[in-house]
Amino acid sequence: MPRQAPGSDATTRHLLSLCGPLPARPRALDLGCGPGRSALVLAGEAGAQGAEVTAVDLYDGFLDELRTAAAARGLGDRVRPVRADIGALPCADGSFDLVWAEGSAYLIGFDRALADWKPLLAPGGTLVLTECEWTVDEPSAGARAFWDAAYPLRSTARNIAAAQAAGYRVLGVHRLPDSDWVEYYGPLAARVAEAGAPGGTAPDPAAAAALAAVREELAVRERHGHEYGYTGYVLQPASAGTGGAWRARPETAADAAAVRAVNLAAFDTPLEADLVDALRTDDAWLPGLSYVAEAPGGPVAAHALLTRCHVDGASALALAPVAADPAVQRSGAGSALVRALLAAARGRGESLVLVLGHPAYYPRFGFVPASRFGIRAPFEVPDEAMTALVLDDSVPVPRGTITYPAPFGV
Repeated sequence: MPRQAPGSDATTRHLLSLCGPLPARPRALDLGCGPGRSALVLAGEAGAQGAEVTAVDLYDGFLDELRTAAAARGLGDRVRPVRADIGALPCADGSFDLVWAEGSAYLIGFDRALADWKPLLAPGGTLVLTECEWTVDEPSAGARAFWDAAYPLRSTARNIAAAQAAGYRVLGVHRLPDSDWVEYYGPLAARVAEAGAPGGTAPDPAAAAALAAVREELAVRERHGHEYGYTGYVLQPASAGTGGAWRARPETAADAAAVRAVNLAAFDTPLEADLVDALRTDDAWLPGLSYVAEAPGGPVAAHALLTRCHVDGASALALAPVAADPAVQRSGAGSALVRALLAAARGRGESLVLVLGHPAYYPRFGFVPASRFGIRAPFEVPDEAMTALVLDDSVPVPRGTITYPAPFGV
């Protein structure tokens, strides 16, 4: 098998792009590396000079494949295969700039992975892992019957909350496309069919049981694949530079006054504060998509809001306003807030976010000029300031003019 879980080189590269600046030659740890597809990408492309990769797996056959592939690509001096258990690693704390785990966190559980692997990161280091999770609010009984017994799944929102509770800030969230499942299940289905073909070698009882389990997994994916998927998380331990980690969360009714105060402090006029208040009573308001950021034990310091808008009649989200108290600007509070809010929107199944804002700020979250998609504002605006972020590549991006909620007054 070329892969041991859904994924692709393209997804590895995309997750790497969400990590932000890395050392020229970062020290990377690939956990549950399998034959080493991710390790090879990291060795060749992470940082300006490629990473030094420690690749860990329990199966010597995988590690031998990786050694051969690395040598063939001229990367033999950058890849160090190690036979070890990812739940009992022989690695010193603070040893790695990048800890990578595509499809392997489930072996010890998402929460334990967050806790156990965090100490391995050097200051400023990044943890990247993928996790299988529900993509619908109400999974069917058939999907639950399989996954509750095999590995109970959670939603994106719950996994983001778990990461934040474990002391991480979320740099990026990426839902793996269906094509990444094909890369895994295509070869797997072919191997299963070969094993069951007439004249094939009769498996022993253990192999027969394994084949039956894989056939069930393939059948569940065929029937219920739209209900679950893999999501990649790019995480960093939260900085203590502001007196504590920024915690982003949905606002509560008790936060309304603080949210207004933040918007009044952040802008020269009360227009944005009045806009938030007006949107609260509008049909465009979406409960759970108004977020605040706070340091532990501190007051609300930043606020960001997503409300319903439309592009030529198709649903989208408008990101506005985004406000941070001047005392905490450039501290990372706003970035942590926007990333958490976008991840929450993605977890709810939203597909498109639009923002009119500073062209030097929003590209860090993946926004690009909306004109690339044929989307335009209902008023004159610089092309680089009207931007769009596609949250779900499987949903066609609409073209046309944006219709904002009435409180925007446009």
